[in-house]
Amino acid sequence: MPVESLPIRDSSIHVRLLQQYLVLLKKYPILTKSVTSAILSALGNLLSQILEAKHKAKNGAPVKEIDTAGATRYAIYGLFITGPVSHYFYQLMEVWMPSTDPYCIVKRLLLDRLVFAPGFLLIFYFVMNILEAKGWQDFEKKMRSSYWTALKMNWKVWTPFQFININFVPVQFRVLFANMVALFWYAYLSSVRK
Repeated sequence: MPVESLPIRDSSIHVRLLQQYLVLLKKYPILTKSVTSAILSALGNLLSQILEAKHKAKNGAPVKEIDTAGATRYAIYGLFITGPVSHYFYQLMEVWMPSTDPYCIVKRLLLDRLVFAPGFLLIFYFVMNILEAKGWQDFEKKMRSSYWTALKMNWKVWTPFQFININFVPVQFRVLFANMVALFWYAYLSSVRK
């Protein structure tokens, strides 16, 4: 007896969104990953602001309004940096270290953790400094005060997720997987850069 599929219009909203995402991912992979990165990066910044406001309110400190400019900066970063750079990095990793290589699991993880992570974090600090319209001295100060702390935290937090991502998640979904983790990572980065 043949199995009938549900028409898209009769499916739940979650199923329709997933189907639409997959269509867009196939037609416009870089744009889709970039827009997704922008949305989730902005949400990560907003999450940080909300958590900080709740913490301040709990301690009786005055609470500032939501900084939409901060969320916009993170969205811009996600759109123009995270989405496209991550897309190409994961694509190149597949070419440079195919799964047929017996040491690909170790090589991929080392490349990601020792080369990509420090460089990507440096780019994050640099681009955010530009988007905040701050000078070179501010950049150097933030690098000295929090880069090493953020990088060590990156290695602690991201290593297990990236191990799973680069070795077991299909390449077309790696940016999405990383963006889901980055939602919370950007919340952490927003707070540590202050």
